[in-house]
Amino acid sequence: MRAAIVVLTLTLIAGQTRSVSGQSLPADVGAGRVAWFDLATTDLPTSRDFYGQLFDWAFTPVRGTDQAVEIVAGGTPVGTLRVADGAISVFNGVVYVQVSDLLASCTKAKALGGTVAAGFPFNLPGGIGAIALVVDPGGHPVGLYSRTPIATKQPDNQ
Repeated sequence: MRAAIVVLTLTLIAGQTRSVSGQSLPADVGAGRVAWFDLATTDLPTSRDFYGQLFDWAFTPVRGTDQAVEIVAGGTPVGTLRVADGAISVFNGVVYVQVSDLLASCTKAKALGGTVAAGFPFNLPGGIGAIALVVDPGGHPVGLYSRTPIATKQPDNQ
């Protein structure tokens, strides 16, 4: 699962970085609402055709990889479709829910019996926010997205 998380994260970062290559941040959908999602597949061309026809989605390449495409709905980037790391499982699709305080949400998830995946949370490039991946007590992952980057700790001057 760790390799899938790394691929997922890189795909998300590439997609969101491309989405904000102009002047604006990703859409502010509000806390508690889906901000981004990631779908995995073992056959990218077939999945593109299926979802494109089913939902009228368009797809744009993700710079730096041929293993993922950005999903565009109504002219707005909304997620990624990526090649799975191995067989498809319940862990191969992640929804990112916007939160107002990423660190507080991670703390709350742990207090409720969840875990924060290794390597998370972290800031996205270009100051567009931060993400975390938490796993609920039943083992299902959910992504957290904050438009506000995590403040970096300043070293203590002694």
